[in-house]
Amino acid sequence: MPEALNETDLERALARLPEWRLEDGALRRDLRFADFVGAFAFLTRVALLAERLGHHPEITNVYREVTLRLRTHDAGGRVSQRDVDFAAAVDETLAGG
Repeated sequence: MPEALNETDLERALARLPEWRLEDGALRRDLRFADFVGAFAFLTRVALLAERLGHHPEITNVYREVTLRLRTHDAGGRVSQRDVDFAAAVDETLAGG
């Protein structure tokens, strides 16, 4: 079972993920795309990534805006290393990797 990160490890993780922030006990990133099609294309890539990694984000999509929230239910609904790794993978996907 994954363990929640302690405050020090969470601060270190956030320093490596400048586009993410901690909000309500979850990692959060807000994104804006040129249009709905761009947002949906991104969501498709995130869905495939989530299936491959076996970790599924909370996703909100309104037109061209997407919000991702990451927390691990098996870690008491807190942020774990699994969330940090997923956030880094999302950033890599956005960078074209």
